[in-house]
Amino acid sequence: MNERAHPAGHANHHHHGPRPAPRDAALTDPVCGMTVKPDSPHHAHFEEQEFRFCSAKCLDKFQADPHRYAHPVPVGEAPAEAAPPGTEYTCPMHPEVRQIGPGTCPKCGMALEPVLPQLEEGENPELADFRRRFRWTLAATVLVTIIAMSGGYFDPLMGATRPWVELALATPVVLWGGWPFFVRWAQSIANRSPNMWTLIGTGVGAAYLYSAVATVAPGIFPESFRIAGHVAVYFEAAAVIVTLTLLGQVLELRARSETGAAIKALLGLAPKTARRLRDDGSEEDIPLTHVHPGDRLRVRPGEKVPVDGAVLEGESAVDESMLTGEPMPVTKRPGDKLIGATLNTSGALVMQAEKIGSQTVLAQIVQLVAQAQRSRAPMQRLADYVAGYFVLVVVAIAVLTFLGWGLFGPQPSWAYGLINAVAVLIIACPCALGLATPMSVMVATGKGATLGVLFRDAAAIENLRKVDTLIVDKTGTLTEGRPAFHSVQAAPGWEADEVLRVAASLDQGSEHPLAHAIVAEAHRRQLALAKPETFESASGIGVRGRVEGRDIALGNTALMDEEGVAWQALAQAGEALRAEGASVMVLAVDRQPAGLLAVSDPIKTTTPEALATLRANGISRIVMATGDGLTTARAVGRRLQIDEVHGEVKPSDKDALVARLQKEGRVVAMAGDGINDAPALARADVGIAMGTGTDVAMSSAQITLVKGDLRGIAAARSLSLATVRNMRQNLLFAFVYNALGVPIAAGLLYPFTGLLLSPLVAAFAMSASSASVVTNALRLRVAADRSS
Repeated sequence: MNERAHPAGHANHHHHGPRPAPRDAALTDPVCGMTVKPDSPHHAHFEEQEFRFCSAKCLDKFQADPHRYAHPVPVGEAPAEAAPPGTEYTCPMHPEVRQIGPGTCPKCGMALEPVLPQLEEGENPELADFRRRFRWTLAATVLVTIIAMSGGYFDPLMGATRPWVELALATPVVLWGGWPFFVRWAQSIANRSPNMWTLIGTGVGAAYLYSAVATVAPGIFPESFRIAGHVAVYFEAAAVIVTLTLLGQVLELRARSETGAAIKALLGLAPKTARRLRDDGSEEDIPLTHVHPGDRLRVRPGEKVPVDGAVLEGESAVDESMLTGEPMPVTKRPGDKLIGATLNTSGALVMQAEKIGSQTVLAQIVQLVAQAQRSRAPMQRLADYVAGYFVLVVVAIAVLTFLGWGLFGPQPSWAYGLINAVAVLIIACPCALGLATPMSVMVATGKGATLGVLFRDAAAIENLRKVDTLIVDKTGTLTEGRPAFHSVQAAPGWEADEVLRVAASLDQGSEHPLAHAIVAEAHRRQLALAKPETFESASGIGVRGRVEGRDIALGNTALMDEEGVAWQALAQAGEALRAEGASVMVLAVDRQPAGLLAVSDPIKTTTPEALATLRANGISRIVMATGDGLTTARAVGRRLQIDEVHGEVKPSDKDALVARLQKEGRVVAMAGDGINDAPALARADVGIAMGTGTDVAMSSAQITLVKGDLRGIAAARSLSLATVRNMRQNLLFAFVYNALGVPIAAGLLYPFTGLLLSPLVAAFAMSASSASVVTNALRLRVAADRSS
């Protein structure tokens, strides 16, 4: 009997009245987990228990599937959840392919993936399926390979049944393990879109069918193809190709699942709940999806701003670095705008919600990243593009070989035709072609890791060699990314250390990062700090208080004007410090100027050398784009000899800058470390993230510098040149082997030499081509050292 949830007032199907739920169940919404008041008007009865909900929306969800919420699966035991109904999927190789629901690409056969990943989604079902097939077929593949390669070792034991044993072992591997490949093979034919799956399906099918026929009807084969009285079979070739292809797909799907990590990290920035103020003055915690424009929300210290809006009450410093790249918290007062997912650091705020859902700044950044990721065409199409024509030529040659030998060859002509056609298909097996690019990429990525350079995909390796323009973010890329003490200048009659000691004594009561830098410097100099007698924050323009019986004020010139301090004598020195990119504060003691303190975001010691190396290696244009103020940005640009500087840029501005440079014909690399860099990193031809930056930046970029050092770009560029050269060599080897082997297998030399290429020799040629590709790829480790 199916149970249904009934809202209050409806009759229950049970004979006995509903019993109260346990205390924690009655006070916890089983749908969203929120705390619920015992008198909540939203409640339902199910399985003799009473459940209460925070809203009608949660009640509706419960009624739609009460068993799911009444009996939740323990954490860690939940099955992989499919994407929500109606989710749009696309092909990573062909972004123009879109459909509702999962499937495979009609052009290349690749598994489709969601256009926009969900924050909480289960494992890719295709990955789980291929992993299961690989695990179950591995043992049989190993056994059939051992038997096939053992020569006559097992003949005393198996005798004439040996090919039947191989058939029994290879059949489940090929027909069950390789079934998805044959489905894609059939689709490539039906869609008239030859691709790698056409080669794999044709090669595996030819090897298996030939061997099966040789096992079931060995009499149709001539004596010249018999070894010790048996017709040679190649079940191991078919089985090994299937198992290795399954392994390759598992590795590929696992890597592709990480491409949505950037978007998931962005989605994870938003808080799950918000604290809403009711009209009667009470407060309630609600899911973020229940927030509506106009709602009044309280944001306590240490909490994230739930949605975009404006401050109604209170004052606080809000850390917006995760979205804007600005390293200093921004003071927010009534009327100021707030960005969702930013961090409230100190004071309590009451805000009014203005933009929710897809309208928020965070949601717009998510959309920019998703759009940029899909707009970049992959670079690994060469093998598939050529294979599209190559496979048609090979199949045509195999058919002509079969008909030519059958109609015009010596007796048994059709047997010769069949054998030679199979040899053509086996020698055209896609092993070498499939390994050509991945092996180079595998070796290159391993070599890059030893150099502190992590490549996310082959497209980054191929594109990096073409880059002529580099866009860098200031904060965390050129600079350290955190406030550091710059300098102290004393007014006449004061000592520098005394100015620092007094300022640090007052700043002990502040939580502002600038204050932390000043106090840290005082501790480093081992200055004896006094305990402030009073402390007051002056509305975002500084701090004031009493230290050792004296009135102290520390802040900008606006605070000095309020205090009646004649600071103008220090104006010239302050401007000089600001020109160096520093934030300057004036210290006044008993309303008299005592000196200046400067805090800055220092340039990394390795940055000048890195930029010089990049210019010498062909990067002709270097551009700085930062969310910091234009004055500070220009100061850093002058010190590093960067002529093109863009300050106060938003995430969309950086993205637009990359797009503009690309329209000018530039091949653009973007180096950054903040969430605000994520859209530009994704759109750039090559995105380069600093390993010391945020996870979102590293997920959006194609290259990550583990040590956060721009010098790694030069090493990565040299590796890129060597890798692309190696890829082309491997593809050449693969096609040369096929180009030489196919005519011989077709029997073109038979009229002149009497030579035929048996499938056994074809299999050896196939193995040799694969071995040459692997060996040449391993040379890349030494070639990269020489080029760097």
